[in-house]
Amino acid sequence: MRLAITAFIAGESFLLFLPAVPANYLPISLALTTVLLLTILFFKHHLIRIVLTLIFAFTLGFCWTAHYADQRLSHVLSDSLDGAEFELIGRVDALPQGNTRGVRFAFEVEEVSSREHIEAFPRRVYLSWNPAWKNTNAIPEIIPGQRWKLKLKLKQPYGLLNPHTFDFERWTFHQDYGATGSVRSGELLEANAIGILDFRLGMELRRWQLREKIQRLLPIDARYQGALVALVLGDQNAIEQDDWRVFNATGIGHLISISGLHVTMLAGVGAIISARLWRRSSLPLYVPVSKIAAVMGFLTAFIYTWLAGFQIPAQRTMYMVGVVAFALWNGRNPRSFDIWWWALFFVLLIDPMAAYTPGFWLSFGAVAAILYSMKDSKALLGIPTGKEFELHWLDRIKMALSEACRVQTVVTIALLPLTFYWFYQTSIVSPIANALAIPLVSYVVTPFAIVGALLPEWLGQWFLKLAHLAMEYLGIALTEFASWPWAVHRSHEPKLWALAIAGIGVIVSIRPGHLIDGWRSRLCGVCLSVALFIPPLNHLKSAEFRATVLDIGQGTAVLIQTATKTLLYDTGPIHGTKDDAGRRVIIPFLMGEGIHEIDRLVISHSDSDHIGGAVSILKEIRFASMMGSLPQDNPLLNHLKKTAIPALPCRYGQQWEWDGVWFRIWHPDEQTNFAKTYPMKPNEISCVVEVSNDRYSFWMTGDVEKYGEAEMRNRLTDDQYSQGNDKEVILMAPHHGSKTSSSISLLEAINPHQAFAQNGHLNRYGHPHPTVTKRYQDLGIPFYQTPETGAQIWDFKLKAPSSMSHFPVRALNRRLWHRVIETREDTL
Repeated sequence: MRLAITAFIAGESFLLFLPAVPANYLPISLALTTVLLLTILFFKHHLIRIVLTLIFAFTLGFCWTAHYADQRLSHVLSDSLDGAEFELIGRVDALPQGNTRGVRFAFEVEEVSSREHIEAFPRRVYLSWNPAWKNTNAIPEIIPGQRWKLKLKLKQPYGLLNPHTFDFERWTFHQDYGATGSVRSGELLEANAIGILDFRLGMELRRWQLREKIQRLLPIDARYQGALVALVLGDQNAIEQDDWRVFNATGIGHLISISGLHVTMLAGVGAIISARLWRRSSLPLYVPVSKIAAVMGFLTAFIYTWLAGFQIPAQRTMYMVGVVAFALWNGRNPRSFDIWWWALFFVLLIDPMAAYTPGFWLSFGAVAAILYSMKDSKALLGIPTGKEFELHWLDRIKMALSEACRVQTVVTIALLPLTFYWFYQTSIVSPIANALAIPLVSYVVTPFAIVGALLPEWLGQWFLKLAHLAMEYLGIALTEFASWPWAVHRSHEPKLWALAIAGIGVIVSIRPGHLIDGWRSRLCGVCLSVALFIPPLNHLKSAEFRATVLDIGQGTAVLIQTATKTLLYDTGPIHGTKDDAGRRVIIPFLMGEGIHEIDRLVISHSDSDHIGGAVSILKEIRFASMMGSLPQDNPLLNHLKKTAIPALPCRYGQQWEWDGVWFRIWHPDEQTNFAKTYPMKPNEISCVVEVSNDRYSFWMTGDVEKYGEAEMRNRLTDDQYSQGNDKEVILMAPHHGSKTSSSISLLEAINPHQAFAQNGHLNRYGHPHPTVTKRYQDLGIPFYQTPETGAQIWDFKLKAPSSMSHFPVRALNRRLWHRVIETREDTL
């Protein structure tokens, strides 16, 4: 059974690594499974039958996920409708996020009233509704189950694609969103369009009502209001980033959500209440109490799992409770690991994409480690086996504490590789913080919050306030723990070989038996986890460098690496009022690469799409120096003064050498009077940096436009740059390829062999401009745009055969949910 489940899951997973769903997968899979099934039925050799059964399970898994993917991809907005405006009628399909100042929500499409002859159209879309920038009026309240008539603009799902960062296209595929869009206006048709049998949407409405109740009963300034909502409903969106930073630094982030323990507790309560009520009647003569308790425990877990948003840890526990209930009803006594395997099968059968979430690995990994390491699962769960009753109560407390410490040790060691893989760090203070937080959150905060949400308001508010008070005191301790300099160890995303070595070490170190038994071998197992800390090899020698052009949207951010030094050129744009490219893209990328200190930050100029992520990055990354073209009153310079980071003005003629690689500033000139020459035009004073070795030259140009380009052309002519320059030049298209840049004279002076532009997909500025794109094409210069390529990694080495390499992430790491972005003909 376990081998068959493993083969089925392997078949599911194999498809998800392909760039597209194979054509004619269904008839081929049906033919193969039919032949395999007949062979299994009539073939007598035991070993061969096992092998054929595994192939049969693998094929079934592959076919199931292919069907799952094909159904989702068939409802993606077509290319011809990308960016078009529609009038849709449908229902709010899930718990919305936001408020009357801006909201995001899922929308189930029932009718496309403004279009005709559309054969295929997304059945679910993900929408944002924000007030128009001229309109200060709030938008209507969005509630699950409402039916709306909306005027909106839809786009195909598209997201930035960089190593180690959030894959928005994968998320929309997982959630079955065929398009994303922005609402222009709407008309409410029906306040509640939920049918009697519409269980799922009815649960979403109940979730919304409970969230509103919690937010209404707690004070507006209650800091941990979002944490209580997360503990009751699994909705973590209202938790502030500063609080998340503390939770992650102390290693208790896993507690601030619906955990398996919460579901188990409620299932136990449901089983106990139903058992006591059943005993009071004559019904046990017909159905045993144990069977009724098992069924009611599962129903309680089922309802609460849906109420909690059907999260993976809650799903896992619900299925495990269900397997136990089924076994008890049929008079069986299942083994612990069989329960675990069946829960794994059901989770991935219903949701093949679940393995792309950290909650899946952490939840199943923790339970697997506990089941593997503990000989007696009853002792683990706190269920007395009989001998404990003979002990003194103090001895029983000591035994319980000993088991709790043992479980915590096992889970901490077992999840270390997974923690580094998903989060690139581990909390050193986690054992201390969890020893305090686990009992307080599990047995005080969560029960009080759940009871407060379910009771009438006049009584429930007191339970919620007590839960929040306990959370506040816990927050004080956690903030203190997180402030310790050694609280967190940051590393990088480990390679597969390092995960394999560490996994072997985990198996050895947590094997069954007392932790003191065989302590030498256990210690050696723990030491194998050192493989996780081995830094990634740079592979850059003297005079070699790498440029990573991040897919940052409408903005700029480029990382330059030499053998021992790093330079970050610009920090990308701002996203809304509380988010920016630094937090969303650059920090995760740097953490995944194991880069925690940068030698120089260069800010080209003061526009928000180039400086937007700087403050966020400075909170997480250490910088040795900064250089840029910024006015003296810029807030970033004031921030740098407070942190004692030296800041230098960017001026023509500056140059330095790192590891045999030369950095040279070509613009702006020190003598230029910026206030008079370029009034209100910070683009023209962009800091232009050339990075070069003996064979290659890489130019970063910021937003410099025609006047700045003219000055650069004169300097290049005076410097006789083009004469005798046999280097291969890669040029960043100035100002994202705007029509006021990339002049013929500059291109002739620099003579680039290849060029690239960092711009947003379908951005409102129209960058790069069609005339500029055609200019590069006419000159025979390959022109790469980040919406089409994703992040671009350029390696500049001196030795053949692969002396220069260009790695477009979107093409090399394509999966079936990734879009193929191509330049439209109407833009050329």
